[in-house]
Amino acid sequence: MSRIVWLTGASKGLGRAVAVALAQRGDTVAASARTQSDLESLAQELSALPGEIHPFPLDVGDAAATLDVVDAIEERLGPIDLAILNAGTHQPVRATEFSVEPFRTLVEVNLMGTVNGLAALLPRFCAQRRGHVAVVASVAGYRGLPTAGAYGATKAALINMCEALKPELDRAGVRISVINPGFVRTPLTDRNPFPMPFLMEPDDAAQRLVRGLDSRRFEITFPRRFTWTLKLLRCLPYALYFPLTRRLVQRQ
Repeated sequence: MSRIVWLTGASKGLGRAVAVALAQRGDTVAASARTQSDLESLAQELSALPGEIHPFPLDVGDAAATLDVVDAIEERLGPIDLAILNAGTHQPVRATEFSVEPFRTLVEVNLMGTVNGLAALLPRFCAQRRGHVAVVASVAGYRGLPTAGAYGATKAALINMCEALKPELDRAGVRISVINPGFVRTPLTDRNPFPMPFLMEPDDAAQRLVRGLDSRRFEITFPRRFTWTLKLLRCLPYALYFPLTRRLVQRQ
């Protein structure tokens, strides 16, 4: 059955691949990103697929604009069934070059961009007692990793926020999922100066993400071997954990 899906961060990387995967299934995708030309290109390229792509340009850091876009989507396409809040960015932070700006940027995009989306969606989902929202976080939110102080902090906040919201949303009849990918080849990960174990191609990651959304799981994470290894690392005491992360610093 075709759904109305709102997808942020849709123009590049994992978001673009997810838009393709959804359109292949016949869903109608309201695709948001900052650059309208990228969205129009995406819609034109995917015009032959069973589903449809409709561009809705948006800077997710703008709360008022986010509310306006959600209103526009529902007025033009109908009620949103599924929202995938995927927009995000990354800037490495080194302790020896510590500054405020990377944190400010990543909090505004990764965390507050998602909060703005939730603020536009959850009141109407709860009032209707229906809807599914999926928040894209990261395994970087599991535990502190070198140079990921800003990125990991925002992703840990997203995971914590979704955990906090879930019990109340369950009672309201609204589904919430948190998506924690490992390394996916994107323009952002292409900048990483270190080896990325179990690096996934965007198309493969998108298929796993979409299949995960069909399940009733709260957390959708992939690739499993890598992400479960990181889950085990969360249980290590600091006396064992820090010697491992020091090796990562030495390799960079």
